[in-house]
Amino acid sequence: MKVVMEPMPSGIGPGESPDVFFKEMQATFPEVQFVEVSEEADQIREVEDAEVYYGWPSRDVFLAGKDLKWIHCPGTGIDQHMAIPELVASDIPITNAREPHVAPMADHVFGFIIVLAHKLHWMWNDQKAKSWRMYDYGWKQLDLEGSTLGILAMGNIGRAVAKRAQGFSMKVYACDKFPRPSEYAEEVWGMDRLDDLLAISDWLVVTAPITDETRGMIGKEQLQKMKQGSHMIIISRGGIVDEFALGEAIESEHLAGAGVDAFDPEPPVPNNPLWDNPNVVMSPHASAFTPGLYIGRRNVFKENFRRYLAGEPFLYVCDKTLGY
Repeated sequence: MKVVMEPMPSGIGPGESPDVFFKEMQATFPEVQFVEVSEEADQIREVEDAEVYYGWPSRDVFLAGKDLKWIHCPGTGIDQHMAIPELVASDIPITNAREPHVAPMADHVFGFIIVLAHKLHWMWNDQKAKSWRMYDYGWKQLDLEGSTLGILAMGNIGRAVAKRAQGFSMKVYACDKFPRPSEYAEEVWGMDRLDDLLAISDWLVVTAPITDETRGMIGKEQLQKMKQGSHMIIISRGGIVDEFALGEAIESEHLAGAGVDAFDPEPPVPNNPLWDNPNVVMSPHASAFTPGLYIGRRNVFKENFRRYLAGEPFLYVCDKTLGY
């Protein structure tokens, strides 16, 4: 049996060799042939007789894999996989490593919220300038207790965000394609009540996957329906919120600010208005990059590979109809 693996440079810990996980898989499953390749031409050559692919294959790589029986996405989003129509139409399962991302991404949401609520980004600039402006912050910080946090998509990340919001005594409401009650939310509505969620949220957190349904879901019209002085947090995927319309809404002071980790495209274009807005905090799609994420990713693939060899059901099988 042969497995083709893409190298994961960002998944290498301090002091680890670049092929640490590749060698770990070889040592754990010595009877299996593992091949690690990064260039597309090499991937096309090696995948011809492989059963398993670990990574994000291009369409040409996928089509060359005549014997492929399973593809594992080391991350959460499978939008690149969904862009291959032959893969979507096939019976080849796609699994991902969704669970290790949940806690750090939910933590990052509250990093954004606390920075924006207490103007820590402004204070950081004051520190660099050696400027002491204590009284300039009077009435500019926000109370989280009693405020309303809205969540767009109550999946694993949405639920983790809602759980953390309880520690700040926030009221939580959510919209989801498949709504069901949550112990961490006052109510979870269907998507037909998105406008209601926009209207009541002091903090709107986007945790939805990028699909045909969610792409462009929040544009100028929806932003104008948001509560005056509210904030937007984008943590899942770019392309769901119109970033130029978001910049305009903040510039006009209809919205107070935003925390954004995911963009479309990435990196953002130079004229993206979010770059220079003092009320926007940006991070480079790096909200989950903790040691626990990388170790968790490795463990998910190792466990799923053990299950594959044993003929047992996979963890975290993606729905190619829904796109996640």
